[in-house]
Parts: sequence; C-alpha cells; structure tokens
Amino acid sequence: MNKKSVIHVKSYSFSIRIVRLYQYLIKEHKEYSLAKQILRSGTSIGANIEEATGGHSKREFLSKLSIAYREARETHYWLRILFDTDYLNRELFTSLFRDCEEILRILSKIQLTTKSSLKNKLK
Repeated sequence: MNKKSVIHVKSYSFSIRIVRLYQYLIKEHKEYSLAKQILRSGTSIGANIEEATGGHSKREFLSKLSIAYREARETHYWLRILFDTDYLNRELFTSLFRDCEEILRILSKIQLTTKSSLKNKLK
C-alpha cells in the first residue's frame, strides 16, 4: 500500500468526521440545509487534495490545493455557524475546529512551498 502524506491522512479522517456530523445533524436536529453545506465543503477538502496529487504539473497541483484551502475556509465558517446556533456543543466544535485549522495551516504551508518552488524553477 502507498504511504500517504500527513495532509492526505488528516483530510480523509476529517472527511469521515464531517460525514458523521452530517448524519448527526440530520438525525438529532433535523437540520438539512446547514448539514448539506458542511458536508459538501468538508468532504471537498480531501477530494481536492486527492485530485492535486494526480495533477500533471505543479501549477495544476497548486490550483487544486488552493481549491482545497478555500473549501477548508468555508468549512471553518460553517463550523462557527453551527456552534453559534447551538447545533454543536463546545467539545465537538473545539475538536472539529482545531482539526480544520490544522488542515488550513498545512495547506497554506504546502501552497507557499510549491509557489516558491515554481518561482525558483522560472529563474
């Protein structure tokens, strides 16, 4: 089996947690609209990271990674909304929010490194 990078593992695990959050919101709160929003953005992070890995160039890789970053920002937003409207308790929110922030930091660092590599290649 292929060894996956830290961002692959973390984004996949986060996606699983988001799917379970979606199921919880539907079952326990009958909340469909916000649940669908966070499901879409939260699982899109890992999907775009996976696509970036299959990119044909560093530019394509960077493009998909920037989409993953934007989806993580959106997920960050929906988590705050869900907490501030009492759909999530503090413990669940804090755990998911920290994971999302960690993914954002990693994606940001990967983007900076890749951009720097592209600039150096053009020199």
